[in-house]
Amino acid sequence: MDLHPENSDSVRWFTDQVQVHQEALRSWLRGRFPAVADPDDIVQESLARVWRARTAGAVQSPKALLFTTAQNLALDQLRRRQVAHIEPVAEMSELFVYEEGPTPADTTANNQELEFLTQAIQALPDRCRQVLTLRKIYGLSQKEIAAELGIAEHTVEAQVANGMRRCTEFLARFGLP
Repeated sequence: MDLHPENSDSVRWFTDQVQVHQEALRSWLRGRFPAVADPDDIVQESLARVWRARTAGAVQSPKALLFTTAQNLALDQLRRRQVAHIEPVAEMSELFVYEEGPTPADTTANNQELEFLTQAIQALPDRCRQVLTLRKIYGLSQKEIAAELGIAEHTVEAQVANGMRRCTEFLARFGLP
């Protein structure tokens, strides 16, 4: 990354608006893409790309750009690792077809459960929803969430517990565990 001292406003912007999210991004990548070989490489490449985007013009939401860039890089890495093996088949009638995976009924049930969970999370008070999402979806630690939101770790713990209890109660109304 080419950080010139004469452009101290850009350096300050990068430090204050982008680099502060580096650890949260690393945690999020590890939770969201556990098969990624080296999340640190993706973090560094994402930081570099956001820096280049800033030098090309204004960046409206640096954190969103950083996380989106990292997600795209992780997905690209996983796609490149997938290799399709094609083997010739002498007789198609000799093939035994067995489909592993969920049935259409299982998929529908899972989608409905996900929709109920989404509704449960959306029904939470704003701060509770924000804390629970950062903890359970993005995988941030209580300490990271407290620092990000400017609240005490105890408050984070209480909000997560409150959110989980409320979501459990919401799902129980629909007979879900």
